Amino acid sequence: MELNRRTVIAGAAAAGLAATTLGGTAEAASGRKPVKELFGTLADGTKVYRWSLENGGTRLKVLSYGGIVQTLELPDRHGRYANVVAGFDNIADYVAKSPYFGALIGRYGNRIGKGQFTLDGKAYQLSVNDGVNSLHGGAQGFDKHVWHVEPFTKGSDVGLRLHYTSVDGEMGYPGTLRTTVTYTLTRHGDWRIDYEATTDKATVVNLTSHVYWNLAGEGSGTIEDHELSIAASRYTPTDSGLIPTGELAEVAGTPFDFRHAKPIGRDIRAGHEQQVQAKGYDHNWVLDKGITAKPEHVATLRDPRSGRTLKIATNEPGLQFYSGNFLDGTLTGTGGRTYRQGDALCLETQHFPDSPNHANFPSTVLRPGQTYRTSTLHTFGA
Repeated sequence: MELNRRTVIAGAAAAGLAATTLGGTAEAASGRKPVKELFGTLADGTKVYRWSLENGGTRLKVLSYGGIVQTLELPDRHGRYANVVAGFDNIADYVAKSPYFGALIGRYGNRIGKGQFTLDGKAYQLSVNDGVNSLHGGAQGFDKHVWHVEPFTKGSDVGLRLHYTSVDGEMGYPGTLRTTVTYTLTRHGDWRIDYEATTDKATVVNLTSHVYWNLAGEGSGTIEDHELSIAASRYTPTDSGLIPTGELAEVAGTPFDFRHAKPIGRDIRAGHEQQVQAKGYDHNWVLDKGITAKPEHVATLRDPRSGRTLKIATNEPGLQFYSGNFLDGTLTGTGGRTYRQGDALCLETQHFPDSPNHANFPSTVLRPGQTYRTSTLHTFGA
């Protein structure tokens, strides 16, 4: 049975359970002013800071490098806390090894085929970093830059505003793009992400967050027993390079049907051509709701062992579900345990991959005078 989140937090406080990472008591029923500390130093001498936030029973640690969510701690059905996101305990591993753990992604989340697109009759060549394709903004995407971070408290909310300006031509993209991403922890423990960007030249933009989830706890093993539902009747099949073919295929009768909650492992080895190609799930689901003015619920993830749940609402038209197919046991996480294939998963709210090259996909074009705005809300329970 899923308990009310406030009941879980109150129970944890009554039991006197200790925090596992941030210290102090476990109730964290009200927000605390974000706390800043030095996390590490880059090779060029740039300092990287870590910000710790706590509100409504949710505990969040964010790095100025890449806007990375390093840890996110939640209580289980008994009020016991665990970090539920994959990450590293040092800046060197984030720089040298990270498969986008917890990072802000831009300018373009997901892939663009051959790193090429044409806009207003002009062809652009982007940084290519995934075979012949461009992935997550190129070799030096938003995940590899230090963001300017401003902490805030607003009413009962606490959060961070992260700012980064991408200059005209960076990674091949046209226009100077000024981006602000706001992380908010609400008094109920929800985590909201608001993305905003403006440009001085026509460009394409698709921002997202690349958190790797394991609701049983980071480094605890497979996510194949997690139950997932996605409100989508179609998905975008891909070619051998994981670039969408342009088809919007029905999920009915395939392993890609998550319209009703099912364990991720139930159909992951079904032998479908698309799964064999991607080594599991690594596809964009076409959300039934389409683009909406406000975030609407699109997916629910539940871990039966701990009782923890994650509900995602967004105004975006797509959701990329990645089942951690390329984790191979060579990375060691914050808890000192290695990550193997399927030990974490991503649920990235987005516009579709390779949209600039598919007229039938929702447009990702941003022009001067327009403001790019999207929001994603994560609601937690146990």
